[in-house]
Amino acid sequence: MTIEATLGASSSRDPGTASTKGSAGSSWLLCGGCNTMIYGRRFDRAARVCADCGWHAPLTADGRLEQLLDPGSRRDIDVLAIDGDPLGFVDSRPYPDRLRAARAATGLHDAALAVHGTIEGNPVVVVVMDFRFLGGSLGAAVGEVFTRGAEVALRERTPLITVTASGGARMQEGAIALMQMAKTSQALGQLDEAGILTVSIITDPTFGGVAASFATLADVIIAEPGARLGFAGRRVIEQTIRQVLPADFQTAEFLRTHGVVDIISPRRDLRPTLGRLLSVSSRRDDGIPRQPLRAGGAILTKIADLPERDSWESVRTARRLGRPSTLDYIDMILEDFTELRGDRMSADCPALVAGLGRLDGVPVAVIGTQKGHTADELRHRNFGMPTPSGYRKSARVMRLAAKLGLPVITLIDTAGAYPGMEAEEQAQAVAIAENLRLMASLAVPVVAVVTGEGGSGGALALAFADRVLMCENAVYSVISAEGCASILWKDPAAAPRAAAALRVNSRELLRLGIVDGVIPEPDGGADADPAAAASALRAALRICLAELTPLDQMTLVTRRRTRFRQFGVPTAGANATDSDSDTSTPSDAAGKHAAATDDQPGHEQSPHEQTVEAHR
Repeated sequence: MTIEATLGASSSRDPGTASTKGSAGSSWLLCGGCNTMIYGRRFDRAARVCADCGWHAPLTADGRLEQLLDPGSRRDIDVLAIDGDPLGFVDSRPYPDRLRAARAATGLHDAALAVHGTIEGNPVVVVVMDFRFLGGSLGAAVGEVFTRGAEVALRERTPLITVTASGGARMQEGAIALMQMAKTSQALGQLDEAGILTVSIITDPTFGGVAASFATLADVIIAEPGARLGFAGRRVIEQTIRQVLPADFQTAEFLRTHGVVDIISPRRDLRPTLGRLLSVSSRRDDGIPRQPLRAGGAILTKIADLPERDSWESVRTARRLGRPSTLDYIDMILEDFTELRGDRMSADCPALVAGLGRLDGVPVAVIGTQKGHTADELRHRNFGMPTPSGYRKSARVMRLAAKLGLPVITLIDTAGAYPGMEAEEQAQAVAIAENLRLMASLAVPVVAVVTGEGGSGGALALAFADRVLMCENAVYSVISAEGCASILWKDPAAAPRAAAALRVNSRELLRLGIVDGVIPEPDGGADADPAAAASALRAALRICLAELTPLDQMTLVTRRRTRFRQFGVPTAGANATDSDSDTSTPSDAAGKHAAATDDQPGHEQSPHEQTVEAHR
C-alpha cells in the first residue's frame, strides 16, 4: 500500500502543511485548516495551532519533544543505526538516494527518535516520529528505534509514550518493513506483561502498518483534534469498494465516538493530561492508612443499626434524580481523574464512565454507571443502562488496573443493562458474562458500591468484588419491582408488594449477606446533602481499601471466589432467630461456625465445607 494512497488527503497539499506566502523569509503562513493568513511568530508561540479554526500543524520530531518534555530533561537513547537496502529497490530513483535526500532535508537518520525525559517530573521514554522523513514510513530503522525505546522502558520500568505520524509501511523495504509490525507489537506485549504504562499520541496522519501495530496497542490512546487514523485511507476505500464515507471519517472525533480513541487533547493541554496519567500509573508504597471497622461508623455492618423501612419507599428514594451520580462522586472524592473512553472495538457507551484518578493520593481505577439529573442528560446517558460496549469498556479499564496494580472501585446506579435490539446484536449477555469471569480473577482489590439502583445482571456485572457495599437508601434486586409485579402478579400496580417480597432494601440485603456493609446517608437522603454523602462514601472506600491493599494477589482472588461460592448454600446460621439476625449477618455466622468446627477434634467436614476449604 502506497503512502500516498493510505493518506487519501482531500488536498493536493501535504497533510497539515502551512504554506508560506510572500518572498523568502516571509513571516506569513496560510493555515492548512481554514486557509486564513497566520503570522508566523504568533503561530509558533501557539505551538503551531491556528487561533481561528484550531487546526494543528505538524511538528518536527525535535519540536514535539521540546513541547512535551520538561526543559533540560531530554537524553537521547543510543540505537543501532540501520542503513540498508535489502531489496536493491529502484523506482524513479534508487532507494539509497531517497534516504540520503531525506537525511539532508531533515537532519535525521530516519523517521523516528527515542529519548529519555520527564513530563511534569515523571520519568518517561518517548518515541516520536517525523512525517517529513519519507512520510514517516515504517521500515527497519524505525522498527529498531521503537523496539529499542520499548526495551529501555522495560529495563527501567518507565512508562513509554509514542507520538505517531506515518503513511504506513515503507514499500522500498518490502516484507522486511511488514515484519516491523510484528516486531513492535511484540515489544509492547512485553511491556504489558511487566505492568508498564504505555500511551500513544496520534497526530495527523497515522495510517497503515503503524496504525495496525504500536499506534493502537497502547493502554491509552490520545489524539490531537482532527488527526486521522486508520488502516486503509479514505481514497483507497472510495476507489476500491465505492463506499460513500462521512466527512469526518477516520478523524479523532469519529474514532472517539466509535470506541478507538480515549482522549482528544488540544496541544496546549497535552502535557497536563500526560502528567495526570503518569501520576496514577503506579500504586503508592504507603497506601491508605488502615482504619478500624466500627459499628455506627463509616460502614454499618450490624442489622440492628439500620431502621426498618418500606421496600417500595426505598425504590422510590433510590430513583430520585437529585441523588449524586457517578460523575458527581468522582468530582467530590477523587483528584486528577482522567476519563478513558471506548471499547476499542466499535463504540463508546455514555451510560458507563471509567478512568484513573487518586483517592486521597492513592491511584485507583473508577468505573460507574451514569444516569444524569435532567431529561437531556438522561437521554444522552441512555438512562444509565450500559450497552455491550459499556461493559467491554469497563473490562478494558479493569485489565489496565490489574496491569498497573491499581485498586478498582465501581459505583452502581442502573435499572439494568440496556435491553434493545442493538444490544442483543452486539452480544449483551456475552459482555456481562465476560465481566463476571474477569472480575472473579482480578488480582487487585475491588470495592463495589450500589449508590442508587442495583438492577439485575447489569449491576452484578460491576459488583463481583472483594467488598460489596450499599448506600442506605439504595436497592439491589434480580428484577425491577414493576417487572416482577407484571410477571408474577400480572399487574404492574402490584410493584410495592413485589418490592417487599424481593427484599430489595439495604437492611434486608445486609441480613441476607449479599452486601458486606451499608454506608449511612444524610437525613433526607443523599440528594439532600450530596457533599455529606460523598464524604461518607470516601470514608467507606478508605476503610475497605485499607483492609484490602495489604493482601497478596492469591489471597484476594481466593477470598473473593469463596465469598461468591457460598451464596445459596445453607449455613449453620441459616435458621437463626430474628433476634440473632439483628446483631450479625449470615457471613458473620458462617465465619463463627467455620472457626468452631475447625477447632473440634474429629469433626467431619460436609461437602460444602470441603469445597470452601479448597477455595481457601
